[in-house]
Amino acid sequence: MSETVRRTAAELAEALAAGDVTSTDLTEAHLDRIEAVDGAVHAFLHVDRDGALAQAAESDARRSRGEARGVLDGVPIAVKDVLTTRGLPTTCGSRILEGWVPPYDATVVTRLRDAGLPILGKTNMDEFAMGSSTEHSAYGPTRNPWDLDRIPGGSGGGSAAAVAAFEAPLAIGTDTGGSIRQPGAVTGTVGVKPTYGGVSRYGLVALANSLDQAGPVTRTVLDAAMLHDVIGGHDPRDSTSIQQEWPSFTEAARAGAAGDMTGVRVGVITELAGDGWQRGVMARFDESVELLVQAGAEVVEVSCPSFVHALATYYLILPAEASSNLAKFDAMRYGLRVVPEGDPSAEEVMRATRDAGFGDEVKRRIILGTYALSSGYYDAYYGQAQKIRTLISRDFDAAFAQVDVLVSPTAPTTAFRLGEKLDDPMAMYLNDLATIPANLAGVPGISIPNGLAEEDGLPSGFQVLAPALADDRVYRVGAALEALHTAAWGGPLLDKAPELAGAATPEGSR
Repeated sequence: MSETVRRTAAELAEALAAGDVTSTDLTEAHLDRIEAVDGAVHAFLHVDRDGALAQAAESDARRSRGEARGVLDGVPIAVKDVLTTRGLPTTCGSRILEGWVPPYDATVVTRLRDAGLPILGKTNMDEFAMGSSTEHSAYGPTRNPWDLDRIPGGSGGGSAAAVAAFEAPLAIGTDTGGSIRQPGAVTGTVGVKPTYGGVSRYGLVALANSLDQAGPVTRTVLDAAMLHDVIGGHDPRDSTSIQQEWPSFTEAARAGAAGDMTGVRVGVITELAGDGWQRGVMARFDESVELLVQAGAEVVEVSCPSFVHALATYYLILPAEASSNLAKFDAMRYGLRVVPEGDPSAEEVMRATRDAGFGDEVKRRIILGTYALSSGYYDAYYGQAQKIRTLISRDFDAAFAQVDVLVSPTAPTTAFRLGEKLDDPMAMYLNDLATIPANLAGVPGISIPNGLAEEDGLPSGFQVLAPALADDRVYRVGAALEALHTAAWGGPLLDKAPELAGAATPEGSR
């Protein structure tokens, strides 16, 4: 493996600024890495070699004129295939959008292009972001670079796997109930869910409008902060976008990296631990909490009693919003169209198209959401779920009145084997147990690697949550813990990952 692709985005940015390397060199190195290993990992659905190299050449020309657009100008990036990209396919991991090429960019993509980051391609995902394992992609599962027989998390397993496999130094994911943080936990990468409205949702193909949020997927907290500074901020095209000035998250991460947590009050959420949590995951979590104590943090236990209802609440609100959002895929305007034999009516064409174009998990959630919204059941299900959502937000408010940040394991277990939970949707849904509350309340969260579970030698994640609009806190605490762990390990956790053998495609992966 080229040493170039193992360098962090911050290191690559420094090398570009010093003139030690060109963007073309970096982009070619990562494209070569994709070619070498993605047959095994299947992190990408579409690789744009020509486009990425053209963007890299433009970056090199700007730097030669002294006109770099920012510190990350020339550092390549991958984008989850749920964000529209002008001139590149956007499928959302679904057959119903196979071959669709949007005529416009999502605001996040526009900001990446404006900042000069070459886009390597689009990453694999669970269909319309519905899943916790990236096994529900219509184009085959992504595999975890730590163990190709295991899942990389979901729904954004492609972005996390691309970063963990050194196919991209940076990636964009989206987090509706943990789809950035949970893949980060099981692949040994860093994933950030910003405050809801802190990053534009314009051009993000909606799963659940009140929950979806785009954010960074990286190998270090500093890299995530630098990327967040690029993509964040108000967007007048997004009605949910927050109109305010944001602090520099890069500065917050750099401050936290000093490792001093003196004066920081940390709350351990009592409801997110105990029976059902993997022993090795809890051991790594307890070690991380102790590191924070040694760094000067004051740690207390905090109860958020409504969190025990978060999973049920989420799986009523999300399907209801998804049922409404996915109604537009009707075979009439764009996307797949299946025409039955004979002289079918528009309704018959629509039924045949949606039956062929949507996978089982999408159909399951559409049915559940439509039922929850139906006459006679709206108040009993969807209405009640919204009331519990309010209680969860109040629990966060009460907790943050006592502490600066809340912490928990990111996921209850390490990566499970491919196919292990496909026939048990409830077992699959439980993987988002710790991440869902943040989406229901709109607060920011980060997952950072905190070691390997002794049972299987696979990564686990440590989650830090902060009040809405206080994203800088998750970067400060995350960077501090990352620095403490890295010093103890003698290097990044990903240094312990096995080297991928090559581009052979595992049987059944496509």
